[in-house]
Amino acid sequence: MEVWLATGLGIGRIAPFAPGTFGSLLGLPLAWALRGVAPPAHVLALVALCGGAAWVAQRAERTLGHHDPSSIVIDEVCGVAITLAGHPLDAAGMALGFAAFRLLDIWKPWPIRALDRGVAGGLGTVLDDVAAGLGANLLLHLVARLL
Repeated sequence: MEVWLATGLGIGRIAPFAPGTFGSLLGLPLAWALRGVAPPAHVLALVALCGGAAWVAQRAERTLGHHDPSSIVIDEVCGVAITLAGHPLDAAGMALGFAAFRLLDIWKPWPIRALDRGVAGGLGTVLDDVAAGLGANLLLHLVARLL
């Protein structure tokens, strides 16, 4: 069960290439579902989601036998949901948020890279994507201010 959840209901194992990108797509409906939730409850839901994701990722990593295999995509789901929190969820906003998150998740600038390399277990698997989501969320705010 934990592997099925950690792999985004199996999406991380189905995609022969770029499982993180396909897994990130699962964050879009989650962000949409949370769009009307009041900010404090929204933050609480994201914290619970990320905490649960770290626990599930830890258990799946033990089952699969190594840290942060590419098939685990629950961390990308969290990252996209964080990226889009508090932003308009029209098609352009969702596409821009998705692209910003994937850019930061793949590129892993500091401090995202430090978290990716420095924190072990399920928490480490999820924490770099949380950081990428926060960074992408800030980028979206900057773009909105500039436009």
